[in-house]
Amino acid sequence: MTANLIDLRVAQRTDCEALASIHSEAWLGAYRGLLDGVELQRMVTRRNAGWWRGALARGVDIRLLNVADEPVGYATFGSCRLKSVRAQGEIYELYLRPEYQGLGFGRRLFEDVRAELDGRGLEGLAVQVLSDNAPARAFYRALGGQLAAKTFYQSAEKRLELVIYVWSVLESNGHRSQPG
Repeated sequence: MTANLIDLRVAQRTDCEALASIHSEAWLGAYRGLLDGVELQRMVTRRNAGWWRGALARGVDIRLLNVADEPVGYATFGSCRLKSVRAQGEIYELYLRPEYQGLGFGRRLFEDVRAELDGRGLEGLAVQVLSDNAPARAFYRALGGQLAAKTFYQSAEKRLELVIYVWSVLESNGHRSQPG
């Protein structure tokens, strides 16, 4: 008998504590030293279980990744909010607990969300990444993301550069078209 150790599913209200914990661990691991420490802690604290319950109540699409029944990652996604790129779908966030990074779980979560967006008929996909977050940039480049644009984010007293990666539409023959 084979057990499925990886479960990707829609997040539910009972997952809010886990989502807050994953967010906290992932953000502290990814952004410590890149963002102002006080502001980073404020942002992490704000994303408590209540915030996640509110997000679910507002209809935010959240995919939860479980490994051996333990919540270890999530992605939020939907229609593209970025006017500077030609994409209809966007992954707003994709985070894993640090100990699960680099093991293929992020790729699995990315591909699952991408398939969901493709299934909704949203053509093209975009992701914003903090320019100084080298591991995230390498991750999205390894998945075939093409640098399409840059923008900026004001964090405390620091102006931070964001880069936008895009993936084009899956054509009917199974090959991706070139980004436009």
